[in-house]
Parts: sequence; C-alpha cells; structure tokens
Amino acid sequence: MAALGKIRKRGVALVCIIGLGLFAFIAEEAFRSCEATKNQQRQQIGEVLGNKINVQDFQALVDEYQDVLKITQNRENFSEEELNQIKDQVWSQYVNEQIIANEAEKLGLTVTDEELQNIMKEGTNPMLMQSPFVNQQTGRFDVTMLTKFLDDYKKAGSNPQLAESYQTIYKYWQFIEKQLRTNTLAQKYQALLSNCLLSNPISAKMAFEGQNTESDIQLASIAYSSINDNDVKVDDKDLKAKYDEEKEMFKQDVESRDIKYVDFQVVASAADRKELMKTMTDAAQKLQSGANAAEVARKAQSQFAYTGMAATKRAYPSDIAAKLDSMAVGQTSAVFETAFDNTLNVVKLIAKTQAPDSIEYRQIQVGGATVEAAKKTADSIYTALKAGADFEQLAQKYGQPGTKQWLTSAMYENSSSIDEESKTYLAAINNLAVNDVKNLEFTQGNIILQVTARKAMVDKYDAAVIKHTIDFSKQTYSEAYNKFSQFVSENKTIEDMEKNAAKFGFKVTPRQDLFNYEHNVANLRSTRETMKWIFDAKPGEVSPLYECGNNDHLLVVALTKINPVGYRDMSSLKDVLKAEVIRDKKFEQIKAKLAGVNDLAAAKAKGARIDAVNQITFSAPVFVQATGASEPALAGAVAAAKAGEFSKHVVKGNGGAYLFKVVKKSNRAGAKFDAAQTEAQLQMQATQAARIFMQELYQKAGVVDNRYLFF
Repeated sequence: MAALGKIRKRGVALVCIIGLGLFAFIAEEAFRSCEATKNQQRQQIGEVLGNKINVQDFQALVDEYQDVLKITQNRENFSEEELNQIKDQVWSQYVNEQIIANEAEKLGLTVTDEELQNIMKEGTNPMLMQSPFVNQQTGRFDVTMLTKFLDDYKKAGSNPQLAESYQTIYKYWQFIEKQLRTNTLAQKYQALLSNCLLSNPISAKMAFEGQNTESDIQLASIAYSSINDNDVKVDDKDLKAKYDEEKEMFKQDVESRDIKYVDFQVVASAADRKELMKTMTDAAQKLQSGANAAEVARKAQSQFAYTGMAATKRAYPSDIAAKLDSMAVGQTSAVFETAFDNTLNVVKLIAKTQAPDSIEYRQIQVGGATVEAAKKTADSIYTALKAGADFEQLAQKYGQPGTKQWLTSAMYENSSSIDEESKTYLAAINNLAVNDVKNLEFTQGNIILQVTARKAMVDKYDAAVIKHTIDFSKQTYSEAYNKFSQFVSENKTIEDMEKNAAKFGFKVTPRQDLFNYEHNVANLRSTRETMKWIFDAKPGEVSPLYECGNNDHLLVVALTKINPVGYRDMSSLKDVLKAEVIRDKKFEQIKAKLAGVNDLAAAKAKGARIDAVNQITFSAPVFVQATGASEPALAGAVAAAKAGEFSKHVVKGNGGAYLFKVVKKSNRAGAKFDAAQTEAQLQMQATQAARIFMQELYQKAGVVDNRYLFF
C-alpha cells in the first residue's frame, strides 16, 4: 500500500518520463524511416510515369548494352564520349519502353510467346539477323541452331571453361529476345496510331497534283531588307501582342539554367617548352648516331613505343605518316611541332620494304613433358613435312585442326608493345616464302609454321617515333592556379566577375539553356561536380574554383537564371520577338505601298523587282533569290492561282512581300497518277506523324532525369 501511495504521488512525473521515452522511441524510428527514404531518393537516377529507377538498375542496363556492343562491334572498351552516347541511348530506350508499355496496357496490346515463335520461324527480322544463329546457306535466322545452342548451354554448366563462353552468347541472346519483344510491341502501337490517320483516293489525287503540277510565274518582290530596321518603331505593347500570339512556341518542357563562366586552360610556359625541346633534340641526336631506338623512345617518354616491326603508314600517327614517303632510309627528321595533338616530334626512318598486307598460314603447336621433349617432337614433325608429309594429317595426329587462317597487318601493327617471342613469330610469318616451313622454338614449346599464300603487297616502314605532349610543369600549373584562385576569391558576385575578368586576362562567356542531361559544362571533361553545383545553386551565386578537362582547365561558373518548366519569360525573348514584330511591320508598310497594284508594270513602278521563277510545286517551298529566303506561303498561293491569273493579294513571306502572275501551269514530265502508290506514300507519312506523337506522350509522362548526379 505504501508503495502504491508513492507511485500515486509521483504519477505525473512517471507519466511524463514514460511519455518522453515513447516519444524518443517513435522519433528514432521516424528518423530512421526518413533517413532510409532520403537514401533511396539519393540513389534514384530518374522517373517515368511514377516508376522510379535507381542507379544500380540503370547501370545494369548500361552494362548489358555495353556487352552487346562489344560482341557486335568486336570492341574491348569505349571512349568517354562513346560511353556517354551509350548511356543516352539506354536512357532514351528505357523511357520509350516505359511509355509504350503504359499505353499498350491501356489498349490491351501484348506480344505473345506464339508471336515471338512465329517471328523466329520466319527468320527475317533485323534483330535476329544480328544473332549468331544465322544460317550461312539461307542467309536467314535458323531457329534449330538456337534450340541446339540452348541445349548445349544447359549441358555446359558442368564444364567451367565451356560455361563462361556459352554464358556470353546466352546473355547476348537474352538481350535480343527482350529487344525483339519490346520492338514488336512498339511496332504494334505505332501501327495502331498510323492506321488512325486514313488515306483515300481523293486525298491521294490532291497529293499527287501538289507534287507534280508545276507553275512558271513572273514574280514581283520587295525584300524586307529594303527598309531600315531603325525606321520601324517597336514598343512593349507590340512585343506583348506578339508574345501572346506565339506563346505556345515558347513552352519549355524541361528546366534549364543560364550561366556565365570563365574557363582558363593551363599551357606550357616558355621555360617548359625549352626544357622539352632539349629532351627532343637529345633524342634526335641519339637516333641519328644509331643508338637503340626502343631505349631512346623509352627514355624520352615517347607516346609512340618502338616495336622494331615494319608497319603500314596507317599504323603511325597521321603527322608522322605524312613525312615517311619523303624521307630517305636512315634519315632522322628535325624536331617539329604538331598543333592538333599539341606535341613535339622526331622520326627516324630505319627501313622501308614491300611486304604482303595479308598472309595465309597454318601451324602446329608442339608441347611436351620437358622443353627437350617438345623440341624432339617438333624436329620430327618438321622433318616429316620437309619430306612431303600432309600438314593437316600431321596436325590432327597431335590433336589440332591445322586449318589455314589469315593474318593481316592491322591485326598486330597497332600494338603498343610486342614481346620478343611475338616479334620472332610475326617476323617468321612475314618473311617465309609460300609453302616454306619453319620450326620456331619458344619458352613454352615449339611451333611448326607454314605460309600458304601472300597477297596485297604494300609499303611498310620501320620507323622510330619520339612523340611527346607539350606539357606544362608543376610550377607553371601552380602559378596559374594561384592566379585563378585569386580571381575567384575576389569576385563574389556576377558583376564583380565581369568587371574584373579583363584585368586578370580572362574572358566571361555566357551560355543559355544548359540542361541537366548534358554531359559537360563549357565542352570540358570531368565537370560533373560543376553540373551538380549549377543545378543546386540560386541565381546570382558564383561557384568555387573547379579543376577539370584533362587536369589542364580551371573553371568558375555563375548562375544567372533558372528557366523553369512552362512558358519562357517574355523578357528573355525580346530580341526574338522584336525581329518578328519588325518583319510584320515591314510587311504592312510594303503591303500598303502595293495596294491597288494589279499588274507587274505597276508593281515595278512601286519599286518591286521582277524575276521569272519556274517549276514551283505546292509540296516544296520555293526559294526566292531576290530575298534570299525559302517561301512556303508563296508556293501555296501560286498553287491556288490559275494560269494567266495575277495574284489577288500581297503574299507575306519570310524574306519579303510578293505579287505574281502565273505564266503557265503544267504536269511534270512523265508523272502518272497511281492511286495505290500515292496512298501508300500518304500512309507512310501518317506513320511518321504517329512517331511525332510520341513526343506528346513524353511530355505527359512526368519524366525526371537525374543522371547528371551520377555520371
């Protein structure tokens, strides 16, 4: 009872303590939940129709597509620019697939397994023709080859060596199958849209006449340029009226940024160039004196290693290749500069020879328990071949096919380095006469080699090349960095940056409409952090200093304006609107000047230029040389007029105002109306119009693209 009494006395305090404890527990869970949500958001690379995709899933799609390209293009890797293109292609495809899948679901469109099987049986789909399962005799996809491969793939699982190679092809096939299903669904949807736009014999007849009825005219023109812009008054009311008239043209579907930036490229100083010139001159002297070319190239840190193998001109940099034919064997060039790759260069032509560009050969690899055993077996094979034994039969005896294969210069001459054994092997192939046999001894065994054909004789050059970038020194970079850093620190506003740039020897460059799907700023590499800053900053802010490019550029950016989704602000369009208003007012002046004119003589008296313009059709805009403009409105007005008729009103064009008289109308020579063919053309145009409709779907899909945060 006493304990209960104490509890009652402290009841309020206990309730508060328990309440605080519960609040702390709930708050902690809420914090963890918020933190988890934020982490998920940080990993989201984009969104389409409310469906979010994270960076891991997107990267998996990129990797998949990369693997496919490596197989189809026989590539090992890709440049940064190529990788950016791959990421753009994958993103575009992902967005389109999401949009079409959403629309197809609403309409009940699907692609069944049976449809896919029928496409495979037919075997002519372009996607299938890119697969490894094309029958070389029929030139079509062979589903039986695929079935056999899938069976072999299952069996290969027990063999690790086979499993790896089979897995590569299997993944490639999975990609093709997935794309086949996706593309077929897209084609169904496109066909449905295009078939909503119907053609008929009447519209076909009109289209044919528009394409093939030609008009010859006498044209009276007065160019807008004949009136001085300063003589046309434009006020804000005019600009507002033009803005309201064309407002839909100024709709922006993706947010963008306007920036101003200062980019400074660090280059080698005079002292840096002098030091490099000393190195290059020394290398030239050593080459001329007959020093080991490979050693000279290595010590001079040449970008182009010396392999000692003769190669065609295509194996050399273009500036080096351009000099080879004019050099004598044994000659060493003076040091010369190449601007396009910013290098100093020296080249010595060691030898020049005529050699086959393609060589057919076959070989037998010989191994053994010991090197001596391998040598003994190889000697036996070599002796048998010299005595007239059949090469393929001997090869098969030692578990090898011995089939002929081609070696081309391009397969080895672009290698940055070739080891001694490889050099010996390639030299033997290049130097052997047709049907000659050679026994080559290597560390791991012997190779019996026979050349069976040589063709396409070309010039080959053995040249030592010293190519070195004109690099800046650490001291030069440090001085440039300190100068640029001082400039950035002294300019906290855009106005200060613009005012002080010239004092430091820098230039401020404006850039309008930078979008977050772009891969760089100011056409510089390694500007991802700069992109992040731009799309997180507020107007008027100036960025910190960024080091970018190939570690040779210094960059500072100021954000001047955010252009949100919606209609562009009229203030940013004043120049465009003013040009349109001036054109409109000039037309009104010319129109008033030509009022009442009903023949060419009267038009000429009013200052118009008279020209003959022939073969005008409705379907193609006419280009008027007198005004330097393409004029679709004039083509339409001429098509509507009859032969001998003078235009009923002044035509407003892009480059001037026009009156005309139709001299003659005729059908294009040899043109015959084919209703079915013309309707098919119109149907194709409808299909193209249906593709344009995809842009409308994109705008309504709520696409969010955050790739700039990750790539």
